[in-house]
Amino acid sequence: MNDLLADAIFWAFAAGSVTTGLRVFRTDSMMRAAFYLLASFAGVGGILVLLGAEFLGMVLILMMAGEMLIMAIVMVMFMMNPAGLNPMWMVHQHRVAVAAGAGSFVLLASLPFLVKFPDRPAPQPEEATAELGTELLGDSMLVFQTAGVALLSTMIGAVVIANRSGRFGVAEEGSQEPTVEPGAGDQR
Repeated sequence: MNDLLADAIFWAFAAGSVTTGLRVFRTDSMMRAAFYLLASFAGVGGILVLLGAEFLGMVLILMMAGEMLIMAIVMVMFMMNPAGLNPMWMVHQHRVAVAAGAGSFVLLASLPFLVKFPDRPAPQPEEATAELGTELLGDSMLVFQTAGVALLSTMIGAVVIANRSGRFGVAEEGSQEPTVEPGAGDQR
């Protein structure tokens, strides 16, 4: 990929991430805020992939996609505000939030001008992805796998609980278990 195209993609991801990150705090809907946050993190993941940290970028995108979708399902099911779509104020302690956000932006934006970056690239290890996975997970692989199964079963359970039709028909219409004998339940 040539440098001009890489720069254009980087700035598109960066602008998209900042724009959707700002929209998280400007929207009046919890549901929309969740998906704006997902889009912002997906842009950051795209930047990581573009910079050569494919594993971290894809982990960030996949992790945030799962987290935001679970959050959206929970909001639809349990919020008193139907589906999190009705207007509500998204920022508490508004002045503190604005000051913290502006200060963080100034600090992070000034780092490239204050830090001396190395002139030569670091050597690439043979098994970078395997080494990073071992470093991140280490002895906790079983915990992460168990948490993944627990989250999957929670999502399936949430869908089942939210479903109106039961095993033997719509629950509100008094569904009954079918008889064992063939043709006994036909009402023709």
